[in-house]
Amino acid sequence: MRSVLATLRPQQWVKNFVLLAGLIFSQNLDKPDFTLKSLAAFALFCLLSSSVYIFNDIMDVESDRKHPLKSTRPIAGGQIKVSAGVLLFVVLAIVSLGLSLWLNPLFALTALGYFALNLIYSVYLKNVVIIDVMCIALSFVIRAVAGAVVIGVEISAWLVVCTTLLALFLGFGKRRHELVLLENQATDHRKSLSEYSPYFLDQMISVVTASTVVAYAFYTLSPEVKVKLGASHMELTIPFVLYGVFRYLYLIHQKEGGGSPTRMLLTDRPILANIILWLAAVVLIVYVF
Repeated sequence: MRSVLATLRPQQWVKNFVLLAGLIFSQNLDKPDFTLKSLAAFALFCLLSSSVYIFNDIMDVESDRKHPLKSTRPIAGGQIKVSAGVLLFVVLAIVSLGLSLWLNPLFALTALGYFALNLIYSVYLKNVVIIDVMCIALSFVIRAVAGAVVIGVEISAWLVVCTTLLALFLGFGKRRHELVLLENQATDHRKSLSEYSPYFLDQMISVVTASTVVAYAFYTLSPEVKVKLGASHMELTIPFVLYGVFRYLYLIHQKEGGGSPTRMLLTDRPILANIILWLAAVVLIVYVF
């Protein structure tokens, strides 16, 4: 059971908290029925994303065995047979998609899009330079859209833009870590890494870093957003975003981190504290003041 739980990668479920963005920024956090629907959607995406991770582990079983970190995964390490992994993948996919349809048909369609995108990514798109990271970003956007769809609120263009840029920032940082960690064996693990270089990735990271900060600043200062939220001081949350970006860049370049953004989120106390403070500030500004 411990191996099965490890295969589900529960630490990666942190990514699915993006689904709650629609609930928070639509000012429905204090409505129990909306909150319950959002939490149900979060739980279903946890199951669905786990099925995707299992499928990816099955597809990458040979390359993962050569990886210094991924070789410890249960399927690559032999604790779970590939056949058992296939069965677990099918069960999780059917259960999560079936319950999604019961929860909300449009939400189920969004979940199906996420599922299909990630299967195609695991089979082919992860080997296409730049497109591989853009697929990761699109997965985050679909999560955010799913969170808005399940409670029937408007999908903000700002939500899509900021989520895309932040996901690209994290994705390119992850590719840089893989390239530096694996060095000459990088292409044995992921073909697209042969098309990257640390300098090229640093250039793209610079672009999306600046874009992320500027987009979020424009969002907080937008008159439309101030009217919609009834909050006139969202710009006070900008320092938290700046610190989070700078701290992540510090960990990438000075501590050779970035291989797993979720692990970094859960283990780096300054980043974790910063996110909690940012969320607290957002809730106070949107719901209290």
